[in-house]
Amino acid sequence: MLNTTDIETSLKSIIIPYLDVDLLTAKALQHIKIEEYKVTLTLTFGFPAKNFTDILYQQLYPELVKLGVQELQLQIATKINAHQVQSSVAAIPSIKNIIVVASGKGGVGKSTLAVNLALALQQDGARVGLLDADIYGPSVPLMLGMQHAAPVIKENKRMQPVITHDLQTISIGYLVEEDTPMIWRGPMVSGALQQLLNETDWDNLDYLIVDLPPGTGDIQLTLAQKIPVSGAVIITTPQDMALLDARKAYGMFRKVKVNVLGLVENMSMHICSQCSHAEPIFGEGGGERMAKQYGITFLGRLPLDSRIRQHTDTGLPTMVAQPESDIAMYYREIARHTTARLSLEPRNFGAKFPKIVVE
Repeated sequence: MLNTTDIETSLKSIIIPYLDVDLLTAKALQHIKIEEYKVTLTLTFGFPAKNFTDILYQQLYPELVKLGVQELQLQIATKINAHQVQSSVAAIPSIKNIIVVASGKGGVGKSTLAVNLALALQQDGARVGLLDADIYGPSVPLMLGMQHAAPVIKENKRMQPVITHDLQTISIGYLVEEDTPMIWRGPMVSGALQQLLNETDWDNLDYLIVDLPPGTGDIQLTLAQKIPVSGAVIITTPQDMALLDARKAYGMFRKVKVNVLGLVENMSMHICSQCSHAEPIFGEGGGERMAKQYGITFLGRLPLDSRIRQHTDTGLPTMVAQPESDIAMYYREIARHTTARLSLEPRNFGAKFPKIVVE
């Protein structure tokens, strides 16, 4: 005869994809309903789980069959919470979590990852925004095919985000001519970032993905001091030079008390467009070794594939142009690993408490 205790014991032995812990440890199991040989599990996840049912079913059903379960039904809900940020920075009420995508050097695919990460989360059921924080070299408008768009400025001088592919987006590229160089000193750049974030009317976001410029300069310092960041994703390529700069980026986030959610290795394999042969032309396994060295999560690999470049050049990122392709699956896996990792972090209750003024 099936009973709740045996089912819970069985579930404790099953490590859930993306979370790397069992359902009970993750506090995802809400209720177990038993009807003879049918079991219904009510589950709530702290990351976008719109397309998670089939994956989870394949993981759970074979184990529960051993107990005598003949039919398994999963009722899955998503509840995305705000998670801890730097202690000295106030939360933004309209944004639950800010995730920054960073690299130690340019040319490693940071903006492409940020755009496709945002789209993958949106397609999995989250409310997502995308902030292009690369003031000197904004590329998000081009990648989204929105280089001629402009945000609506309301009477109170606040901006409406530009909506594309159901993403709420903002970029300095929407506000200046495409060929206009931003010849600004550090304080102006930092001020522009804060304006883009704080003077945009974000509409109830679960995640705001921020595409940072490369390096560890003014923007990154402003980010640490003024902007509530839930976590950072670092992207690198496998070769030693890129890994050296990725280590600097990791060290910076540690120093300013920003949680590093994990590392992504881009261009890990070159895929030949003629024969599909895969070759690690930039080296092999460097990102995974770095993640292991520093004890951070390895979020996944991305190939060096001409389709990725073609998609961004035409303003239709991979997650839009080919959402069911093998490359899109890489992005989707990285997005799930990132937000599942964040869901296990302590919550941020700061935005729920009223401000107390003593007179």
